[in-house]
Amino acid sequence: MKNWKKLFGSMLILVTAFCAGAIVARLHSGLPLLETTIRPASEGNWGLSFPEEGQPPIANASMEDLQKFDTYYAEDTQEKRIYLTFDCGYENGNTPLILDALKKHKAPATFFVVGNFVSTSPDLIKQMVEEGHTVGNHTYSHPDMSKISTQESFSKELSQVEELYKNITGTEMTKYYRPPQGKYNENNLQMAKDLGYKTFFWSLAYVDWYQDRQPSKEEAFEKLLGRIHPGAIVLLHNTSSTNGQILDELLSKWEEMGYTFHPLEELCK
Repeated sequence: MKNWKKLFGSMLILVTAFCAGAIVARLHSGLPLLETTIRPASEGNWGLSFPEEGQPPIANASMEDLQKFDTYYAEDTQEKRIYLTFDCGYENGNTPLILDALKKHKAPATFFVVGNFVSTSPDLIKQMVEEGHTVGNHTYSHPDMSKISTQESFSKELSQVEELYKNITGTEMTKYYRPPQGKYNENNLQMAKDLGYKTFFWSLAYVDWYQDRQPSKEEAFEKLLGRIHPGAIVLLHNTSSTNGQILDELLSKWEEMGYTFHPLEELCK
């Protein structure tokens, strides 16, 4: 019994030290603690940890677990392929810069839009489509979708964006969905699948959404170059002035590293 207690105490110390080390490392990196929180696939927030530079992160759900819900966060590949995605909450002048950089590099992207962006920026929606990009659904009002328990309410958040998009483009919206803030549960993923949607999380992002605390170019490159990996789904925000300013150079640097850019439809196949 005495030896058992000693062994248990040693294990407890190791676990505590590991958790504390992970928290300190995350604080030092400047990223939210959420990214290291690993929860079951059935609940919570989408979370990632990056144990090794240039390699895929560890997510809080496996690719195999997510596939049954037509859900993806990266491609399982050794090829240097990147899938560019942008979350669009509103327009503040950076989207045209982003579109210019994408056009220059012939890089397809998916723009996950909320209702406000579609309503106020119809010309940008048309430009995205005309230039070969995909417009995905980020819900009408950007709620915590994990708290929506009925198919009717869930469907309404998506169908309102679909209607706005069709009124602008005259075509049906591609059924790609991204949960706001990465909040989800398995019931939500199944609801999206039942509506014909494919759900996309991400395997690389950085803190680019605070308007009063935009990262410097150096901070952005540190995260986006150091953590890129084969098969990455990259999440950037269109509201970020940093992203607007660096995207051309960022795409060039990724190309110099041997990466190529691909549409999400290739991942879905």
